[in-house]
Amino acid sequence: MDDHLENTLLMRELLGRQGYEVLIANSAASAEEIMRRTPPDLVLLDVIMPGKSGYELCREWKDSSETRLIPVVMITGLSDREDKIRGIEAGADDFLNKPIFPVELFARVASLLRVKDYTDELENADTVLCTLGRSVESRDPCTEGHCERLAEYASALGRFMGLGEDEQLALRRGGFLHDLGKIAISDEILKKHGVLSADEWLLMQQHPLIGENICKPLRSLRMVLPIIRHHHEHWNGTGYPDRLAGESIPLLARILQVVDVYDALRTERPYKRAQSDERARETMRAEAERGLWDGRIVDEFFSMLALREYAA
Repeated sequence: MDDHLENTLLMRELLGRQGYEVLIANSAASAEEIMRRTPPDLVLLDVIMPGKSGYELCREWKDSSETRLIPVVMITGLSDREDKIRGIEAGADDFLNKPIFPVELFARVASLLRVKDYTDELENADTVLCTLGRSVESRDPCTEGHCERLAEYASALGRFMGLGEDEQLALRRGGFLHDLGKIAISDEILKKHGVLSADEWLLMQQHPLIGENICKPLRSLRMVLPIIRHHHEHWNGTGYPDRLAGESIPLLARILQVVDVYDALRTERPYKRAQSDERARETMRAEAERGLWDGRIVDEFFSMLALREYAA
């Protein structure tokens, strides 16, 4: 992206000879349109332009969960150290100074595209794990759609409570991955209609730890790990696996468990009928008073549901 057409045409010619597909933009508006329509693997961004500067565009892209992982190289004729600091603060991944030397250009582009490939592999692994989460759910036909509903409820509640995009994304992923550890629990235990024996209950209590261990190698899921591990803790310290109490239970785990309980109450199972919205609210408020859930989050959730777009 450069407001001087000859510069963009030259860059397209140079990179095209190396086998890259190159899209060019001569204004902030056209760059934003390309980013929406065809998200690229790498952005070469001029700093000085009419309208939005390169710094502003870079900051906006790096602040968005949808575009923050796209590498941005800022191209500038400015040599002042403060200009480079501004670029770093905006989130730029690398810099090129004008005039651009082709050998340096090719080296920087190849290096950052390798990084993008690694990032994409991590995102693909994340997607595979979410698919595994759905497969765990599919073992019980009565819970069909549970993961999708939790992902939607939890991320919406995070947004309603004023949490940032990272926290909202973690809650969405937590909706799919919170019970991933049940992949190691036998159907005999998962689908048992009666009360679990002491040994069976001990095995069931391992699923948050198993799920955490499965997801732990992925750095992209680091904010999801506390949700997976602690979504069965209780406000009064009687939950598992660590018997955490009160605000020592991570906030995102407390949010996920509230929407998880609501969805479970509203869903019919072989051993129970689905509760009405009104009855589910009464049950959850009573359980919060008994010390199972964070009552403030329960109230926040019901306030969110009162909005038209989230009406049950």
